Amino acid sequence: MRRQIAAGLCLGVFSLAPAAKAIAGAWTLAEGKGQLATTVTQSDATRAFGGYGALTPVPRYSKFELESLIEYGLSNRVTLIAEPRLQEVTVDGPQGGQRSGPGYTEFGGRYRLLQANSWVLSAQATARLPGTFARKNPAAVGYADTETDGRILFGNNFSIGGLPVFVNAELAQRFRAGDPPNEFRADFTFGFAPAPRWQWLAQSFNVISEGRGAPAFPSYAYHKLQISAVYDVTAMWALQVGGFRTVTGRQALQENGAIFAVIHKF
Repeated sequence: MRRQIAAGLCLGVFSLAPAAKAIAGAWTLAEGKGQLATTVTQSDATRAFGGYGALTPVPRYSKFELESLIEYGLSNRVTLIAEPRLQEVTVDGPQGGQRSGPGYTEFGGRYRLLQANSWVLSAQATARLPGTFARKNPAAVGYADTETDGRILFGNNFSIGGLPVFVNAELAQRFRAGDPPNEFRADFTFGFAPAPRWQWLAQSFNVISEGRGAPAFPSYAYHKLQISAVYDVTAMWALQVGGFRTVTGRQALQENGAIFAVIHKF
């Protein structure tokens, strides 16, 4: 019985945990310059955080996702953004399901508000269009409604012990149509370059629902930590590899995963 209850909880919240992203930030691209980051993510979960944060076994959830983040400098202050996704989601158990096909497609732009010396402040707005409307499929719950995302981004470059370092902080409001509740999001990145061509990234992704939605969407929160390394193969090509884990949460999966990205500047 306990496992059945946890399964119902999982079906209501599993799709709220997005794949961790590859490199992005507050900086805008120079006019006419672009970047393409294609990321493969594989994640799994067999436990979920309950209403008080305690972990409970749930039927296995797995997700494979392929996404391409495309950024292009329309001007020195405006960067256009497009991010299509393909995914395969599987939820085990008698009430589970499976889905393969388009995920969210996100598009919008980032505008540089202020820049002085080593820091930059930007604003970003994107719309997220769902790739399915099959709301009754457990593997599509949370992926079938339009969303909009507005955020403020702050970035700063400096050095520690002679090593190049940067920090990036993003505060966001995500509006979700349909049954899911709206969300407050806060993402943080610390990066440093210990050697030529190498960069290490420590990232924190945090989501807190603003109340509850329909019965399948209780109030929830989750906090992910991702560690990755980026290697510049050439001046135009780079590779990123890393892993992430949901370290704490409430009414959310404890998701563990790995990412691999190919980044091309043009």
